[in-house]
Amino acid sequence: MEMKSLATELSTNTYPGRGIVLGKSKDGKNAVIAYFIMGRSVNSRNRIFEENDRGGIRTKAFDESKMEDPSLIIYNPVLKYENKTIVTNGDQTDTIYDFMADGHCYRKALLTREFEPDAPNYTPRISGVVKPNGDYVLSILKSNMGKPQCLRYFFEYPAENGLGHFIHTYKCDGDPIPSFEGEPTPVEIDGDIESFTNMIWDNLNEDNKVSLFTRFINLETGEEETRIINKNK
Repeated sequence: MEMKSLATELSTNTYPGRGIVLGKSKDGKNAVIAYFIMGRSVNSRNRIFEENDRGGIRTKAFDESKMEDPSLIIYNPVLKYENKTIVTNGDQTDTIYDFMADGHCYRKALLTREFEPDAPNYTPRISGVVKPNGDYVLSILKSNMGKPQCLRYFFEYPAENGLGHFIHTYKCDGDPIPSFEGEPTPVEIDGDIESFTNMIWDNLNEDNKVSLFTRFINLETGEEETRIINKNK
């Protein structure tokens, strides 16, 4: 696969849904993380990211009076366990955290989970873990061509300067919405956290984007820089 422009991948897709980008900065100093959410319904769009007390973020209703069903939209997208960072699009973040705390790996945790119960979309569960040396893993749990049978895919990557991998829940907009297909897309990682964050936010569809989280982790010191952008303010 050839390396793609993340800006182009985002700007040419009106609805990738929720997305994870993991990689390493071009200067080799930082592990790089991005997670975004989009929405088509009032319930999905009525959200913000805010920091939690477990080294990451949680989703929260922007207007509590408009919240309908919180089951699939309120969760911890990012948690830290010791020196690993977990990023997912659902409550499987907590599943991975709990399994790690019991001495198991992320893969064993995800064998207990499957796609979201939102027929007919069967939204995939996408997950990633960044290791202390910058290496990372990605996973997707998805339906079998729209049938309620769970397929589980796991991908492991060595950190490489200027390279990231992008996975998202939906191939594109639709009804029902088609699931992501194939391997995570290799994308170029460039710039500092400010330019990286702005590039992603500016290229997400204006109508459908909701919130964005980015983080750079210094691989030598472990120091973290985090940015959060919420459309609802």
